[in-house]
Amino acid sequence: MRATPLQSAVHRVGDRWALLLVEALLGGPRRFNELLEGVEGIAPNVLTQRLRHLEREGVVVAVPYSRRPPRAVYELTAAGHDLGGALRLLARWGAGTPSAPDDGCPTCGQPVVEEITFL
Repeated sequence: MRATPLQSAVHRVGDRWALLLVEALLGGPRRFNELLEGVEGIAPNVLTQRLRHLEREGVVVAVPYSRRPPRAVYELTAAGHDLGGALRLLARWGAGTPSAPDDGCPTCGQPVVEEITFL
């Protein structure tokens, strides 16, 4: 059986740490220690695992800035930035602030077509 688009999305970024990392990177590129300090409660090993997962899924890219020791800065890909709009809507929902139909896309401001297909 083929996964639905929602199932695919959940597989790609469906855990809280991954979503919180994407949120942290919406402000721009960050180094490992900046993410460790900025995402409250995340352990270093979990941060490493989630960053690798997000890289494999094409949401985050690691850009090396040092060879010895190996170090990288992490930033969102275009797909990661696209996810930012969904995160803003989810955050509004979590805060109890409903979206009005005329709010438009939180990322680009374009009108949102209210047709969702879960195939």
